[in-house]
Amino acid sequence: MPAKRPPVPLSRERIIDAALHIADGQGLRRLTMRRLGDALQVEAMAIYHHLPRGKDALMDALAEHVTAVTVDPAAGTTWQDRARAWARASRAALLEHPGVLSLALTKPPKGSALIAIGEHTEQLREAGAGDPAGAVRALRAYVFGSVAVEVQQSGWADPDAEVRDARTAEGERDFEHGLDALIAGLGG
Repeated sequence: MPAKRPPVPLSRERIIDAALHIADGQGLRRLTMRRLGDALQVEAMAIYHHLPRGKDALMDALAEHVTAVTVDPAAGTTWQDRARAWARASRAALLEHPGVLSLALTKPPKGSALIAIGEHTEQLREAGAGDPAGAVRALRAYVFGSVAVEVQQSGWADPDAEVRDARTAEGERDFEHGLDALIAGLGG
C-alpha cells in the first residue's frame, strides 16, 4: 500500500489562489467560505487562521492581489515607457482574473497595492514626469475602465456564454490606442 501523502499546508497564498479559481470560474457571488474550504479540503473555519476578518479580509486580499502590480524600473528610460509598461502589466493582471474585477474597481488600495502605487509614482518622478501622482491616478482610471469595457464586450460575465477569456483582439487594439492618447495628453 503506497504511503499517504501529507496534506499541503494551508497558507494565505493557497487560499487566494483557490478563491481566484472559484471567482473566475463561477463568479464572485458563488465564492463562499464553505465553498472555499471545500476547494482547499479544509473546514471553512481553518481559513480564519490566515484571514481573521473572514470574508471581508478575503475580498480585500483578492483586490490587492490583482492590483499590486510592480514593474521593473528598467522597463524604460522615459516616464512614458514606464507608464506604458505599468499600464500593460495592470491590464494583464486584471484580465487574468476577471472574476474579481468588481473588487479591484471598488476596494480602496491597501497593503502591497498601495505600496505598488507609491513605487510607480516614484518611478515616474525619477524618469521626469511633470505630475507623477496625477499620471498614476489617470493611468489607473484608464486601465480599470478599459478593462471593465473589454470584459463586458467579451461576454465573459454572461452566465450563459461559453467565453473563457475576457481578452479580445479589439480590446487590445483599443487599449493601446487609448493609452497612447492618454500618455500624449499627460506629457503636454
